[in-house]
Amino acid sequence: MKTLIAYATKHGCTERAAVELSKHLDGEVELVNLKNVSKIDLTYYERVIIGGSIYTGKIQKLVKEFCAQNLEELQTKDLGLFICCMEEGENAQKQLMDSYPGELFWSAKSTAVFGGEFNLDRLSFIQKLIVKKVAHVRISTSRVDHEAIRKFSKKMERIFNPFLFLV
Repeated sequence: MKTLIAYATKHGCTERAAVELSKHLDGEVELVNLKNVSKIDLTYYERVIIGGSIYTGKIQKLVKEFCAQNLEELQTKDLGLFICCMEEGENAQKQLMDSYPGELFWSAKSTAVFGGEFNLDRLSFIQKLIVKKVAHVRISTSRVDHEAIRKFSKKMERIFNPFLFLV
């Protein structure tokens, strides 16, 4: 099975999560940073996973545009959706749901929040000020959820078999 992991990243957390995820998936996996391509031919892929990070409560514009441009075709694929964010619990789940069109979210085989990080070394002066003021973070912090990445990959690997319900 050929898999595409299409993602957008600002400071690298989503890219690292996508790479980690790719190592848990069987078959051929292609990683594509949406920032580096203008068009992706989805006909080559049976499975598509889309991910992005949350900034100021929203996913990157590139992810939203990719989903909108490919909405119909994405609904025909084994689809997975994830975000990287520092929120937890209900807030994180709400951000995940708000990040993708409803048609995609409800047809996805797997959805997840992979946690996130604040790497102060990669932030601009203004971004550091905002993070310190709003998130009350003083040092670089990582809350990447490696277990969530592993569970997400397991769900994506499961094959749907309608006859299993008859057993």
